[in-house]
Amino acid sequence: MKREHIKAYFLYGFFVFYILLMMYILLFKNVSPMDLFNSGRIYHRSIEYILFSQIYGYLSGNLNVSPTVVIYNVFGNIAIFIPFGIYLALFKKDKRVSVCMLLVFLTSLSVEIIQFVFGLGASDIDDIILNCIGGLIGILFYKGMVLWIKNDERIRSVVAILSTLVGLPLFVYLILTFVND
Repeated sequence: MKREHIKAYFLYGFFVFYILLMMYILLFKNVSPMDLFNSGRIYHRSIEYILFSQIYGYLSGNLNVSPTVVIYNVFGNIAIFIPFGIYLALFKKDKRVSVCMLLVFLTSLSVEIIQFVFGLGASDIDDIILNCIGGLIGILFYKGMVLWIKNDERIRSVVAILSTLVGLPLFVYLILTFVND
């Protein structure tokens, strides 16, 4: 019984850490939360509602940005939502893909709306699409574990181990980064 409690603490602890990290990356990469309501800060607010406009701009070369920016924007928007899809499917009682995808979509849409309202960055329909792709990958990864492992407790163990292997080094890195600043 004690082992299950430890596993639950790791799962929920890393989920909370992931959500905070996701909020920081998606909302506060350009603005400190302390400066959110500072009247002197620079607001960056734009909206792109034409499907695949930004992605087409990257592929065609119309947007003059480095390959690093393209990779960070496209693959970063996918990667940031993969754990979200896994955790959603793991924690929700209704594990249907459609229900989980609706939550992924609503979360991504909320992030884009918050970015626009508070002037925290560019709101882009492509980001929502890429976030949903990432969430779907996470959900399907979870579904694959269900087919392969077929035991909820073992799946929770695998997710706890993966969260620890990925989350703990990231957590230490971020702590060391903030301590040195």
